[in-house]
Amino acid sequence: METLDLSRLPKHIAIIMDGNGRWAKEQGQDRLFGHYHGVISVRKVVEAATELGIQYLTLYAFSTENWDRPEPEVTGLMTLFVETIAKEVPDLHNNNIKLAFIGNLEMLPNEAKLALANATEQTANNTGLTLIIALSYSGRWELIEATKKIAQKVSNAELSINEITGAVFSDNLASKGLPDPELMIRTSGEYRISNFLLYQLAYAELYFTDTRWPEFRKEHLEQALLEYQSRERRFGKTSDQINQL
Repeated sequence: METLDLSRLPKHIAIIMDGNGRWAKEQGQDRLFGHYHGVISVRKVVEAATELGIQYLTLYAFSTENWDRPEPEVTGLMTLFVETIAKEVPDLHNNNIKLAFIGNLEMLPNEAKLALANATEQTANNTGLTLIIALSYSGRWELIEATKKIAQKVSNAELSINEITGAVFSDNLASKGLPDPELMIRTSGEYRISNFLLYQLAYAELYFTDTRWPEFRKEHLEQALLEYQSRERRFGKTSDQINQL
């Protein structure tokens, strides 16, 4: 903690929480055992992010591709989501944390949709960390949906083709109003972004760790932040140009 420069922390961190199933298998348990322990890591990382003053934290909880997993695992995960939200929202609210959800939420069971709506409403006016859960989410789905929205506006003569800019496109994404992540972390030793925030991660620093998600704690987050602070973020410029700013 002493070596982190708190003035140079990313405003927005995104995390692919990977490795629950593999961790559970290593413990001789079923995959749902890993998911339940993964919730503990979520709690610890949210606490750490809040303590550090991170403004936005996006967690990739469930992709649209995950619907193709075995039915018992999917059913168990949906139950876990509902139970976790009911249990955690009061503490999140008391700690001034705002909850938001992005993804194709219409695919969720009604009980899960109701739990998400209640959590969003209960924490809507909080001003601390914004915790975004990507649930039933796909980067390609998000891009297609944004394109449809813009095409509809053009068709309705609400927008001309020449008025379509990067800002307009961003305003039609599921992440509308959120800054792009500066740091993306993926756990469990996989080196890909797996259809996660494809548009928003254009200039994010990518950090990969072999640590399984159920074992990820504050010290692992701090290590990722130290690595982030060791990198030079040039955004297409040269080092000399950056140094002159």
